[in-house]
Amino acid sequence: MHQEIYQTFKKLFGAEPLVVKSPGRINLIGEHTDYNNGFVLPAAIDKAIYLAASIRDDDEIHLYAYNLDEDYQSNVQLLVKSGSNWPDYILGGLQQLQKAGYGIRGFNIVVGGDVPLGAGLSSSAAVECAALFAFNKLLHLNLSSLQMVQMAQKAENEFVGVNCGIMDQFASVFGKKDHLIQLDCRSLEYSYVPFALTHLKIVLLDTNVKHSLASSAYNQRRQECEAGIALVQKHHPEVYSLRDATPDMLLTHVRPVDETLYRRCNFVVQEIIRLQAACLQLKEGNLQGFGEKMYHTHYGLSRDYEVSCNELDFLVDFAYRTGYVMGARMMGGGFGGCTINLVKAEKVDELVDAITPAYEKATGLTLKHYVVSIEDGTTVIGVPEIMPA
Repeated sequence: MHQEIYQTFKKLFGAEPLVVKSPGRINLIGEHTDYNNGFVLPAAIDKAIYLAASIRDDDEIHLYAYNLDEDYQSNVQLLVKSGSNWPDYILGGLQQLQKAGYGIRGFNIVVGGDVPLGAGLSSSAAVECAALFAFNKLLHLNLSSLQMVQMAQKAENEFVGVNCGIMDQFASVFGKKDHLIQLDCRSLEYSYVPFALTHLKIVLLDTNVKHSLASSAYNQRRQECEAGIALVQKHHPEVYSLRDATPDMLLTHVRPVDETLYRRCNFVVQEIIRLQAACLQLKEGNLQGFGEKMYHTHYGLSRDYEVSCNELDFLVDFAYRTGYVMGARMMGGGFGGCTINLVKAEKVDELVDAITPAYEKATGLTLKHYVVSIEDGTTVIGVPEIMPA
């Protein structure tokens, strides 16, 4: 794919570009914990965004989206939302550099990749990180990887207008081949957990739907978590987030007041506990125990946090009944997107052949699937002469 991006850039702009690769991400366990200052367990994958860029000798910004065959032009002196969505992930990064006091110039950029859009694999975060890595290199800014991650998150929060946590950008940049990242979303401390799968494959099953409830429910869940913490804080002022709450605190101070708030908050607290236990199981080589926790996460998301949907539940229930899917759950904000499945390697084709027609019969929808591997994070590839084909 990087060769196509490079050739398109040369054809459009006639200059030699810098090429950056930034991967999409998966999250094995730890859902809706990031904005509650909890832990997550993501990884970068072998589906990536590629961005080719060069500096212009004026203040104009010329962008081209390879996969969409769309272009957009702007100016560094007038960074406003494009109205087309995709340019905003790049423009937002430039705005963050301006806010930080860096002098910026015009750019020519071609962006594209093979991260499936709308599947919950964070193609947007990959674009943001690729853009900032390119700007950092071309402008010789010497930003650290963490600084670029934080700027990418702010670009999405402040320019794009999505109030996401830091997990997606962090995973895209800090990914390490055959490892998961145990990330503390409060301190941003992290460690790598080995995850070299020899007998299992990671299979993503794409529901091919995104229900309209997704964005409103996401905001509502954040508010419900905050409301639950407010009830706990009346008695435990030292507790600022669900990260520091205990199951007993919720039983005593939230459940008597509001059963729904209790179920929401209890899921998050239990998920934080579950993730830490799951990491220990991975270090012990207990993949079966880890997979069981993935199922527990899904049923909590479906029944207590209520961010699943019939399509996601169908896929997880089907996977569980096979007996050869070690773990499965919905991944991401909810109400559509993908399930992530740990499947015995020799059973991948059998799963796909069985679940695809069953899903279509049950929902009337076409099921997509992706087999992914865990790879390194964002990197500058360089010029095509030294890039691998």
